[in-house]
Amino acid sequence: MRRKQQIPIIYEDEYILVCEKPAGMPVQSDHSRDMDVETAIKHQLYEKQQGEEEPYLTAVHRLDRPVGGLMVFARTKEAAATLSEQIQKHEFEKCYQAVVCGALPDDFGTFEDYLLRDGKTNTSSVVKKGTKGAKKAILDYEMIDEIETKEGVLSWVLIMLETGRHHQIRVQFASRHLPLYGDTKYNPAYRNTKKKYMQLGLYSTRLAFDHPKTGERMVFKTEPQGEAFDKMDVEAF
Repeated sequence: MRRKQQIPIIYEDEYILVCEKPAGMPVQSDHSRDMDVETAIKHQLYEKQQGEEEPYLTAVHRLDRPVGGLMVFARTKEAAATLSEQIQKHEFEKCYQAVVCGALPDDFGTFEDYLLRDGKTNTSSVVKKGTKGAKKAILDYEMIDEIETKEGVLSWVLIMLETGRHHQIRVQFASRHLPLYGDTKYNPAYRNTKKKYMQLGLYSTRLAFDHPKTGERMVFKTEPQGEAFDKMDVEAF
């Protein structure tokens, strides 16, 4: 039997639920058979409601397994459709904080690339425009801090996603020789690590969207967590 884990719920009503996903936990059930966020929250809701029917809950966006932070789930099919439409129209704001290895060339900037996903290796790469299957990826960034460590320069970055591609932040920074701290897929320094699990220096720290029923603008914020952010000795942004 899979071990239950309590997921911190930040906000909930009959239409949506906002939680803080633990780093290292899959959003939905996968081949690992490890407990996933969606199933864990369903258990929590079921126990709280003491109902006979399984509660409806579905993720409307994703976070990579190594990434922690804020996520929103829909509790009705109508809410899921409305939130998904906001994502498609770029009305759903997703902000992250990251720790990258290296010094950024500018304090502010925009990365625009075309990414191609490889399903066999579960990785993505930057390719030329026009490559079959490639999707446009855009993000804006702002440097928050930079420190010198025995491992080299580490930069703390605020990232605003305009698109939501597979491994987008990780790939776009790595392609510019600024891989994320602890990234065993895209950072050469960690590919052969003997650690069973590395905390990725990436955290979902802000979500903003219109409530699917009331239309009210909802904004949620949290502090980044993990080894990388401990190194940067950060406070809430």
